[in-house]
Amino acid sequence: MDNPPVSVTLREFVDADLDALFEWEREPEAVRMAAFTRADPSDRAAFDAHYRRVRSDPANTLLAVAAGRVLVGTVSSFTIEGHREVGYWIDPARWGEGIGSAALRELLRIETTRPLFGRVAEHNIGSARVLTRAGFEQVGTEPAYAAGIGREVVEHVYRLSAVRV
Repeated sequence: MDNPPVSVTLREFVDADLDALFEWEREPEAVRMAAFTRADPSDRAAFDAHYRRVRSDPANTLLAVAAGRVLVGTVSSFTIEGHREVGYWIDPARWGEGIGSAALRELLRIETTRPLFGRVAEHNIGSARVLTRAGFEQVGTEPAYAAGIGREVVEHVYRLSAVRV
Protein backbone atom coordinates (compact mmCIF):
# COMPACT_ATOMS: atom_id res chain seq x y z
CA MET A 1 0.00 0.00 0.00
CA ASP A 2 1.30 3.48 -0.88
CA ASN A 3 1.95 6.02 1.83
CA PRO A 4 -0.25 9.12 1.86
CA PRO A 5 1.11 12.04 -0.21
CA VAL A 6 3.71 14.15 1.54
CA SER A 7 2.94 17.82 2.02
CA VAL A 8 5.60 20.18 0.74
CA THR A 9 5.65 23.81 -0.22
CA LEU A 10 7.72 25.50 -2.88
CA ARG A 11 9.31 28.83 -2.13
CA GLU A 12 11.93 31.14 -3.58
CA PHE A 13 15.42 29.67 -3.50
CA VAL A 14 17.59 32.08 -1.47
CA ASP A 15 21.30 32.47 -0.79
CA ALA A 16 20.90 30.87 2.65
CA ASP A 17 19.88 27.62 0.89
CA LEU A 18 23.17 27.25 -0.95
CA ASP A 19 25.20 25.64 1.85
CA ALA A 20 22.72 22.80 2.37
CA LEU A 21 22.38 22.21 -1.37
CA PHE A 22 26.18 22.09 -1.75
CA GLU A 23 26.40 19.42 0.96
CA TRP A 24 23.63 17.34 -0.65
CA GLU A 25 25.18 17.62 -4.11
CA ARG A 26 28.54 16.33 -2.91
CA GLU A 27 27.27 13.38 -0.86
CA PRO A 28 28.82 10.32 -2.60
CA GLU A 29 25.66 8.19 -2.90
CA ALA A 30 23.69 11.19 -4.20
CA VAL A 31 26.39 11.85 -6.81
CA ARG A 32 26.33 8.19 -7.86
CA MET A 33 22.56 8.19 -8.23
CA ALA A 34 22.31 11.54 -10.03
CA ALA A 35 25.43 10.79 -12.13
CA PHE A 36 25.13 13.99 -14.18
CA THR A 37 26.84 16.37 -11.77
CA ARG A 38 30.00 18.42 -11.85
CA ALA A 39 33.19 16.39 -12.30
CA ASP A 40 34.31 17.43 -8.81
CA PRO A 41 31.22 17.74 -6.60
CA SER A 42 33.39 19.13 -3.78
CA ASP A 43 34.51 22.14 -5.84
CA ARG A 44 32.62 24.96 -4.14
CA ALA A 45 33.76 27.57 -6.66
CA ALA A 46 32.30 25.52 -9.55
CA PHE A 47 29.09 24.96 -7.55
CA ASP A 48 28.73 28.69 -6.85
CA ALA A 49 29.43 29.59 -10.49
CA HIS A 50 26.83 27.08 -11.68
CA TYR A 51 24.12 28.42 -9.40
CA ARG A 52 24.97 32.04 -10.26
CA ARG A 53 24.33 31.14 -13.93
CA VAL A 54 21.16 29.20 -13.14
CA ARG A 55 19.72 31.90 -10.92
CA SER A 56 20.59 34.78 -13.26
CA ASP A 57 18.70 33.30 -16.23
CA PRO A 58 15.06 34.43 -16.08
CA ALA A 59 14.02 31.46 -18.24
CA ASN A 60 15.03 29.10 -15.43
CA THR A 61 12.84 28.23 -12.47
CA LEU A 62 14.67 27.13 -9.32
CA LEU A 63 12.57 26.70 -6.20
CA ALA A 64 13.31 25.48 -2.70
CA VAL A 65 11.25 22.56 -1.41
CA ALA A 66 10.23 22.81 2.22
CA ALA A 67 8.57 20.34 4.57
CA GLY A 68 7.18 22.63 7.21
CA ARG A 69 9.92 25.22 7.63
CA VAL A 70 12.73 22.80 6.83
CA LEU A 71 14.55 22.94 3.50
CA VAL A 72 14.43 19.41 2.05
CA GLY A 73 15.31 19.93 -1.60
CA THR A 74 15.04 21.88 -4.81
CA VAL A 75 12.93 21.52 -7.92
CA SER A 76 13.54 23.27 -11.22
CA SER A 77 12.63 23.73 -14.85
CA PHE A 78 14.97 24.93 -17.58
CA THR A 79 15.59 24.68 -21.31
CA ILE A 80 18.35 22.54 -22.82
CA GLU A 81 18.79 22.24 -26.59
CA GLY A 82 15.30 23.62 -27.19
CA HIS A 83 13.53 21.24 -24.79
CA ARG A 84 11.96 22.30 -21.51
CA GLU A 85 13.12 19.95 -18.75
CA VAL A 86 12.61 19.39 -15.04
CA GLY A 87 15.06 18.53 -12.32
CA TYR A 88 14.99 17.95 -8.58
CA TRP A 89 17.48 17.38 -5.80
CA ILE A 90 16.27 16.02 -2.49
CA ASP A 91 18.24 15.87 0.76
CA PRO A 92 19.61 12.29 0.71
CA ALA A 93 18.61 11.88 4.37
CA ARG A 94 14.97 12.34 3.22
CA TRP A 95 14.93 9.93 0.25
CA GLY A 96 12.03 7.52 0.20
CA GLU A 97 9.57 9.90 1.87
CA GLY A 98 7.80 10.98 -1.33
CA ILE A 99 9.27 14.47 -1.25
CA GLY A 100 10.51 14.35 -4.85
CA SER A 101 7.09 13.25 -6.11
CA ALA A 102 5.29 15.92 -4.09
CA ALA A 103 7.71 18.64 -5.20
CA LEU A 104 7.39 17.70 -8.86
CA ARG A 105 3.59 17.64 -8.56
CA GLU A 106 3.71 21.20 -7.20
CA LEU A 107 6.15 22.36 -9.89
CA LEU A 108 3.84 21.02 -12.61
CA ARG A 109 1.16 23.45 -11.38
CA ILE A 110 3.58 26.30 -12.18
CA GLU A 111 5.44 24.95 -15.21
CA THR A 112 2.77 24.36 -17.84
CA THR A 113 5.03 24.02 -20.89
CA ARG A 114 4.36 20.79 -22.75
CA PRO A 115 5.96 18.67 -23.79
CA LEU A 116 8.19 18.64 -20.74
CA PHE A 117 11.14 16.30 -20.34
CA GLY A 118 13.03 14.62 -17.54
CA ARG A 119 16.21 12.56 -17.67
CA VAL A 120 17.61 10.01 -15.26
CA ALA A 121 20.54 7.64 -15.16
CA GLU A 122 19.37 4.09 -15.85
CA HIS A 123 20.35 2.94 -12.34
CA ASN A 124 18.33 5.71 -10.61
CA ILE A 125 15.07 3.83 -10.21
CA GLY A 126 13.78 6.17 -7.49
CA SER A 127 14.07 9.22 -9.72
CA ALA A 128 12.43 7.36 -12.60
CA ARG A 129 9.54 6.54 -10.27
CA VAL A 130 9.16 10.25 -9.42
CA LEU A 131 8.73 11.03 -13.11
CA THR A 132 6.31 8.21 -13.88
CA ARG A 133 4.14 9.03 -10.86
CA ALA A 134 3.80 12.54 -12.30
CA GLY A 135 2.62 11.16 -15.65
CA PHE A 136 5.89 11.19 -17.59
CA GLU A 137 6.42 8.31 -20.02
CA GLN A 138 9.78 6.92 -21.03
CA VAL A 139 10.40 7.83 -24.66
CA GLY A 140 14.00 6.85 -25.18
CA THR A 141 17.44 6.00 -23.96
CA GLU A 142 20.80 7.38 -24.93
CA PRO A 143 24.36 7.01 -23.80
CA ALA A 144 25.65 10.03 -21.91
CA TYR A 145 28.86 10.87 -20.13
CA ALA A 146 28.22 11.20 -16.40
CA ALA A 147 30.91 13.54 -15.08
CA GLY A 148 29.91 12.90 -11.47
CA ILE A 149 30.87 9.24 -11.72
CA GLY A 150 33.45 9.57 -14.48
CA ARG A 151 32.01 7.19 -17.04
CA GLU A 152 29.33 6.79 -19.68
CA VAL A 153 25.92 5.56 -18.51
CA VAL A 154 22.58 4.96 -20.14
CA GLU A 155 20.27 7.90 -19.64
CA HIS A 156 16.51 7.37 -19.78
CA VAL A 157 14.49 10.18 -21.33
CA TYR A 158 10.93 10.82 -20.14
CA ARG A 159 8.25 13.11 -21.59
CA LEU A 160 5.09 14.63 -20.19
CA SER A 161 2.82 15.54 -23.08
CA ALA A 162 -0.34 16.91 -21.49
CA VAL A 163 -1.15 19.23 -18.64
CA ARG A 164 -2.41 17.19 -15.67
CA VAL A 165 -4.88 18.66 -13.25
